[in-house]
Amino acid sequence: MQKIDESFYNNTDYFPKLRKQLDNLEHPLQKLRIGKVLGLYKPMKSDRVLDLGCGWGTFSFVLAPICKSVTGLDFSKKSIDLCKQKLCKFKLKNVRFICADAQKTGLPAKSFDLIISADLFEHLYPAQSVKVIAESHRLLARGGKIVIWTPHRGHFLEHLKNNNIILEKDVSHVDYKSMSVLVKTLKMKGFRVLKANYFESHLPVLRIVERLLLPFIPLFRRRIGVLAQKI
Repeated sequence: MQKIDESFYNNTDYFPKLRKQLDNLEHPLQKLRIGKVLGLYKPMKSDRVLDLGCGWGTFSFVLAPICKSVTGLDFSKKSIDLCKQKLCKFKLKNVRFICADAQKTGLPAKSFDLIISADLFEHLYPAQSVKVIAESHRLLARGGKIVIWTPHRGHFLEHLKNNNIILEKDVSHVDYKSMSVLVKTLKMKGFRVLKANYFESHLPVLRIVERLLLPFIPLFRRRIGVLAQKI
């Protein structure tokens, strides 16, 4: 089985393939993603933000006008190069992008008030996830918060994708985290969980059905959103 690491993201068509969806803030997927993540926690002007696993830099660019400072971090050089190219265009002075491993960033302890980790944890193997949560705790100031947004492995579309039925399997999604695993790991690493919710998808019609049924039927729970605070 192929091991997915930074070389996969740097040397394949991963970024070009998904650019239409994830490099466009007006795409329905991005609009829902941004709205739901910021609905879990509304950032403050004084917040120093870490966009962990920043990818295309979505939350870095969205939060720059709102927050004191934003650091986008990804272990893919291709990701950081793309983000820096966009940064040159927008000329934001309170944003920086660095290429580093989320498990061991090398950044100073207690240097952030908020960590956004949107669509990172499905790309991490189980042991990596534990280390990333521990590192997030180290990086946050006392009372700092982390928002995690990730696919729910029990959704019927994930079942289809993982079995290559109609939809193609995403090999970069190496381990889907359950709500219980995320909550347990956060508590184990020194966080208090403030919110832990399931959400619908961005797809028209389907999202209406999901919104009605997700409280009762796991197959209709598209996304997991968790807000936790450093104790």
